[in-house]
Amino acid sequence: MTKSRFESIGTYLPSTVLSTKELVGRLATTPPFDFEAVTGVVDRRVSDTRADSYEDSFTLALNAARDALSRSRYRADEIDVIISTSISRSKNRDTMYLEPSFASMLAKELGIRGAVTFDLSNACAGMLSGVYVLDRMIRSGAARTGLVVSGEHITPISSTAVSEISEKYDLQFASLSVGDSGAAVVLDRAVDDDDKIDYIEMMTASEYSNLCLGMPSDRTAGIALYTDNRKMHNESRFLLWTNAQKEFLAARGRTFADEEFDFVIHHQFGASAVLMLNALGEREFETPMPPPLNVVEKYGNTSSTSHFVVLHDHLKDKAVPKGSKILMVPAASGIVTGYVSATISSLEV
Repeated sequence: MTKSRFESIGTYLPSTVLSTKELVGRLATTPPFDFEAVTGVVDRRVSDTRADSYEDSFTLALNAARDALSRSRYRADEIDVIISTSISRSKNRDTMYLEPSFASMLAKELGIRGAVTFDLSNACAGMLSGVYVLDRMIRSGAARTGLVVSGEHITPISSTAVSEISEKYDLQFASLSVGDSGAAVVLDRAVDDDDKIDYIEMMTASEYSNLCLGMPSDRTAGIALYTDNRKMHNESRFLLWTNAQKEFLAARGRTFADEEFDFVIHHQFGASAVLMLNALGEREFETPMPPPLNVVEKYGNTSSTSHFVVLHDHLKDKAVPKGSKILMVPAASGIVTGYVSATISSLEV
């Protein structure tokens, strides 16, 4: 069966840097814990909101897509599919768009005509969900090439949290860890086993769906995110990943150790959570985990773009040798988890 691969990658990160120290200092109530130490977030990027250079979700996505296409071997008119996976859908400053689709508007701006375009939203697992769909389209022969893209202007939830947090434990604390970003990746058909997506599987456990909810605030005019971190970040929730991947590998007559992953990229929702996930993985898979790739200290939780912001950053720093086998593990409201095995050889930044 034909497999797909990551052919090119791009990101866009706003130039404005906001430190955790400054952000937490704006709170009316001091948290009962060291927010920076617990989350690992030192800085995050914040979109420019000046009238003449406003960076909304669409702007972030468009810049990331242009970056990915600038190093792709494919011209714009050779892209068969565009999948936009943004959670935040602001365009023309803060106007929220559902129709027309972001994907169709991006295609127009990028000069891509005749492509299949659609939006897909799956919380922080959005980009990996888009990759999942596009991978299946390429494997089935329905597409040869495609672009998965997301722009996340999500720091407005931080502004809401700063103005509303008044308790020592508040469901909006997680909102202080996010950062704005855009990311895009081009997929095409794999030509050999040294550069391919070996497998990608996703799953949703709906019994946890009430633990992280984004919605208009019930107190102000802002957009808010309410996250029950105590229930979200616990062993039973994290075991969804390890149990699923163990079963998948066992059905193929393999173990986690047999996969010989060089690196693992977890969703960047906090340094402590990543440490817990790796410790749990080592216990459940009964083998050492591969070294984790992280950028949470520099960019915070960039939502649906996080795995590709991580990968782009480490490719840029020449920290991912050609031929590296990478495991990506999503973690998203829903609850969404899964696992992606990919060998990376053609990506360059």
